[in-house]
Amino acid sequence: MTRIYVPRDSSALALGADALAQSIEAEAARRGVEIDVVRNGSRGLLWLEPLVEVATAEGRIGYANVETTDIAALFDAGFTNGGDHPRRVGVVDDIPYLKNQQRLTFARIGITDPLSIDDYLAHGGLDGLRQALQTDGDAACEALIESGLRGRGGAAFPAGIKWRTVRGAKAAQKYIVCNADEGDSGTFSDRLVMESDPYLLIEGMLIAGVVTGATLGYIYVRSEYPHSIATLEAAIANARAAGWLGDSVLGSTAHRFELSVAKGAGAYVCGEETALLESLEGKRGIVRAKPPVPALVGLYGQPTVINNVITLATVPTIFARGAAFYKDFGMGRSRGTLPFQLAGNVKQGGLVELAFGVTLRELLNDFGAGTASGRPARAVQVGGPLGTYLPESQWDIPLDYEAYAAVGAVVGHGGIVVHDDTSNLAELAQYAMHFCALESCGKCTPCRIGSTRGVEVIARIRNGDTSTRQVQLLRDLCDTMVSGSLCAMGGMTPFPVLSALDHFPEDFGLADADVSNHVDHHAPKAA
Repeated sequence: MTRIYVPRDSSALALGADALAQSIEAEAARRGVEIDVVRNGSRGLLWLEPLVEVATAEGRIGYANVETTDIAALFDAGFTNGGDHPRRVGVVDDIPYLKNQQRLTFARIGITDPLSIDDYLAHGGLDGLRQALQTDGDAACEALIESGLRGRGGAAFPAGIKWRTVRGAKAAQKYIVCNADEGDSGTFSDRLVMESDPYLLIEGMLIAGVVTGATLGYIYVRSEYPHSIATLEAAIANARAAGWLGDSVLGSTAHRFELSVAKGAGAYVCGEETALLESLEGKRGIVRAKPPVPALVGLYGQPTVINNVITLATVPTIFARGAAFYKDFGMGRSRGTLPFQLAGNVKQGGLVELAFGVTLRELLNDFGAGTASGRPARAVQVGGPLGTYLPESQWDIPLDYEAYAAVGAVVGHGGIVVHDDTSNLAELAQYAMHFCALESCGKCTPCRIGSTRGVEVIARIRNGDTSTRQVQLLRDLCDTMVSGSLCAMGGMTPFPVLSALDHFPEDFGLADADVSNHVDHHAPKAA
C-alpha cells in the first residue's frame, strides 16, 4: 500500500489541501489503487504548497502546488510510484532549500502525522522529558543556562535564568505559560510548531514544569489561529490519555502537570508577557509595570515561567542531546538555531532554520531566490512590524542578537519581510506609527500619545515640510518613546521610523545632508 502525505496546516488548508486529499482518495478508489493518505504537517517550504509527498524506495517524492484538477493526470503518470510529472520536485529531503538547513527544533515537522503519538515517539519524542525526570532540578536549570538558549520571542533573555528564578521561588502554586500570541508580521514559526508538531511544545512545557516545580500550564494562542487551537486541544487530550499529563507525569509520582489552551482576543499588545497575563486572568490586556517580574509575581500573583513557543519547543532537543550539543551551533552569545521566516516580496517564502551567524544576503539569495516581483530588493524589515528596515549595506551583518543591537536593529522572532525598490519607506514608517496608535494598550503616555503625534509629524514631512525643525521634532518624539514607554510596544515603534529616516531619507523628500546631523544622537537604543 502506497503512503501519500497531504499537509494539514493552515497554509495548505488555505490552498485547498482538504479537497485535495479527498480527491486523491476518490481517484485511487476509482482506479482500484490501495493508498494510505497521511495528513502530515508542513515542511515549511510554503511556496510549494500544497506539497504532496509519496513514499517510495527512493525516498519521499514531492509534487508541488498540486490542485484537484491535477489528480487524474498524476495517477496517469504513476505518481504513486514516484512517476514523472511537471509537478514533481524530486526527493523532498534533497531540495536545497531544505537540505541546506540545520533543523533541530523543526527536525520532525512535515515528516510525521502531528496527532500520532506513535509517530512522535518513533522520531525521538519524550527523550528530553525522560532525561529531565532523571535530572536534579537545579542541575537541569544550569544545563539550560549552559546551552545558551535565550528567549526566542524577541527579548532574548536567558531561559535557564528565568527557570532557575521560578524554581527557587517559594510558593504553593507555580505556572508555565506559553506565549503563542504570534502577531508579528511575517512570522509563522509558532504556528508551524503548533499545527505540525504539537507534542514537541507539550513536551517542552512538561519539562519546564518538572524542572521548576510548576503543576499548571497554559498555552495562550491568538484567536486568529483556529487550526492551531484545534490541533493543540486534540494533542493535549491524546497526551492526557497516554499518561503524559495528570497526577503522574509518565508514571512519576513526584511530578504532576496539567495543561490547557487559552484563546486570546485579538490584541497585539497581549504578545507582551505582562499584558498576556492580565488577559489570561480575564482582565483587559494592559501592560504591568516591572518589577516585580513574572518569574516571581506572575499569573494570579504566583511565580510563572513565560516563554514563547519556539523557546519551549527547543527545550526537548537540549535535554535529549545535551547542552554542549546545542551550544555548538551559533556565534557569540547567540547559541543554537533560530527559525527564520521569509515573507513579503520574496520568491521562495517559507521557514529556514539555521544557526545564528547567517546573513540576510544569504537568506535572501540562497534560500529566498530573490524577490517575487523580480525587481531588486531594497529594504528588509527584521523582527516584526516594530523592527528596523535594513538597507543593502547592512545585509552582510551576521544575524546575532549583539551584532544587530550594535546597529540599532533587532533579530526579534526571526521574521523577515522583504521590500523591493518600488516600496516607499516613508509611507511604511508612517504606518508603523499608525499601527502603534491602533494597538497601544493606552497605559503610558509616550506610547499612547507619541504614536498619534508621530503619524502627524511624518505626514507633515511627507507633505513638504522638510525643515530641520520638523525632522528634529520627529527624532525627539522617537527618543521620548524609546526612553519613556512602559513596554516594547512604544519603545520599539521608533525603530522602523528612524531606520527609514536614516537610510532612505529621499522617501521623506530629504537630502542626505538633512539627516546626517541627527543620526548618531537619536539612534534607537538596543532592545
